[in-house]
Amino acid sequence: MQKHLVIFSDLDGTLLDSKNYSFEKALPALTLIKEKKIPLIFCTSKTRGEVELYRDLLDNSHPFIVENGGAVCVPKDYFPFVHEYDHILETYFIMELGTPYPSLVKNLDELKKKTGAAIKGFSDMTAEEIASYCNLPMDQAVLAKQREYDEPFLILAPEDVPRVEEALGLRCAKGDRFYHLTGSDKGKAVSILIDLFKKLHTDILSVGLGNCFNDLPMLSSVDIPILVQLENGSYHSKVQLLGLRFADGAGPVGWKKAVMEICNEQSETMSS
Repeated sequence: MQKHLVIFSDLDGTLLDSKNYSFEKALPALTLIKEKKIPLIFCTSKTRGEVELYRDLLDNSHPFIVENGGAVCVPKDYFPFVHEYDHILETYFIMELGTPYPSLVKNLDELKKKTGAAIKGFSDMTAEEIASYCNLPMDQAVLAKQREYDEPFLILAPEDVPRVEEALGLRCAKGDRFYHLTGSDKGKAVSILIDLFKKLHTDILSVGLGNCFNDLPMLSSVDIPILVQLENGSYHSKVQLLGLRFADGAGPVGWKKAVMEICNEQSETMSS
């Protein structure tokens, strides 16, 4: 029998093109899963404000995970049963898993002093600098700076990288452009949502798509983990996992092929 698919997806460099943040090349697959009513859960390092922008663009009404697993945001009327949450924010139940942002900034400052390394976090940057580093329009750079659970940062001198990585006391993950100082990871958040979906349907088949090392906890938590190619056509060498699938293409091109393949497999299962 066909199982109920739930798709968890990273955004930058996975569903979104790493240079221009376009999802246009993934539209055939996005249309297909919308027609099939397959939940698409964004699981990203982006802030709530940034994710809401893409939810609007893609007419996505499903729960989502922000700031590398810092919080799970569930629309209030989404699940037809009562579940745990920490507080209500606007139209969402918020489950907080990460470390509050001021504590992360303090930890990053202590790391700078301890290592003497040249480190620059989002808290040190203006919105204009973030727009330049990330190739973002100013309004999106402002949203990117509104952080609650995750501090992206740069190690400006390559020779400082080993010393900083060794000294890190909190969890640190490497994304497409930045290191991220966090207190959680994507895997915890994904597992929470999978458990909620299993209360709706016992036959859940979870799929995860990512492209970087900070996606490994998410990929480790799903039934079908899929690694999307990096922009240069390679796969992230540190993402190693039993049963890992490799998407044939970078960014939204690979994302589209992988999602279409999963949907086709499910259709064949139902017809056999």
